[in-house]
Amino acid sequence: MTLFHLRPDVGTRRAAVPSDFRRLWAADTVSQVGTAVTLPALPLLAIGALGAGPFQTGLLLACEYLAFLVFGLPAGAWVDRSRLRRVMIAGDLGRAALLASVPVAALLGVLTLPQLYVVAFGLSCCTVFFDVAAQSALPRLVDGGQLVAANVRLETTRNIVQAGGPGAGGLLLAVLAAPFVLALDALSYLTSAVLLSRIRGAGGGPGTVPGPAPAGVDRAPAAAGLRAEVVAGLRFVFGDRLLRAVTLAAAVSNLCGTVGAAVLMVLLAGELGLSPLWCGLVFTAEAIGGLLGSLLTARVAARLGEGPAMCGAVLLSGLLWLTAVPFFQADWRLAVAVALQGLGWAAFMPFKITAVVLRQRSCPPELLGRVTATVRFVVWGVMPVGALIGGLLGRHYGTRPTLWAGAAAELCAVLPLLLSPLRRTRHLGG
Repeated sequence: MTLFHLRPDVGTRRAAVPSDFRRLWAADTVSQVGTAVTLPALPLLAIGALGAGPFQTGLLLACEYLAFLVFGLPAGAWVDRSRLRRVMIAGDLGRAALLASVPVAALLGVLTLPQLYVVAFGLSCCTVFFDVAAQSALPRLVDGGQLVAANVRLETTRNIVQAGGPGAGGLLLAVLAAPFVLALDALSYLTSAVLLSRIRGAGGGPGTVPGPAPAGVDRAPAAAGLRAEVVAGLRFVFGDRLLRAVTLAAAVSNLCGTVGAAVLMVLLAGELGLSPLWCGLVFTAEAIGGLLGSLLTARVAARLGEGPAMCGAVLLSGLLWLTAVPFFQADWRLAVAVALQGLGWAAFMPFKITAVVLRQRSCPPELLGRVTATVRFVVWGVMPVGALIGGLLGRHYGTRPTLWAGAAAELCAVLPLLLSPLRRTRHLGG
């Protein structure tokens, strides 16, 4: 990881990478290891062991994102009043307990689809609060001018882990039953919680990432209504032309992308009869592409400008994903589809990373939790809707037409960007 330096002006390694950021980075990496290894396990468990069809699989995917729609907005206001480290630890412990319940139920012979729906929804609830807290904590752990490098480090590490994780998960699924593979993910979240407990952010008491605002920065009074705080986040996001455009583009991309994702595993594992290993390799290709895109993001943004790079990323990735659809077959064409999926994610990374940087640069610290939650509410809140649409389309029209529909509609995500000043803005925010 020598391409990126958080503090190039300081000679020591400790100064180059702040210790609190290293701990956050390590905790995120450990949890990503478990998640990447078991990424294929939950839908394959539903499809293989419990006989889920396109609609049931789409409903399971909807549950994985439903909390962003239900709790997305109040989560930001609540996190802004809380100790960020405590929120992240609670999120990890909650996810560990939920995942551990699956192998327990399997051992007792009482595992059902409704339980998987509850587990998926519970995981999404924990993730809502964890992600908002983590993104709000990051700007307090590194200097403002180093946010691009810090986000690239996190995204690059995630993609390195995910590159080998799903393939390893496929191998594990060929040896172990899916519920017991999920137990490994539970252990990873426990390890992440231990690492987070060692973060000692400046201020807010020993051993904490501070929830209260730094000196000189006023937070909303504790007595202020939750509704007023939520409205403040909404007003900031949709009152800023660039943030509004980026948020709408991401929402369209996620909505349409989830339509196809809802039926992809049904096509691969159910209709094409591919093994768990081959299904895992699809995720591996996406992660390898994401890794390459993460490494190239800073150069692409510097060469084209951050705004034009984001526009090009969304358009090119959409075209690549659309091209991949006819190649999902149980023969040599699958390799082409997998390669195109990977290239699509490589192309998408400049948009994904720069969107987070724009939000962190332009948002006042006292609003960051609410703004992050507002963006997640819009961007992730549409995903359960897309999953349900994908499940319904898959049940009535088939999996492949559903993939075509989702991929084609995803091209529309570039329109909010092209209709905003972003297409000619070289440096965003800050």
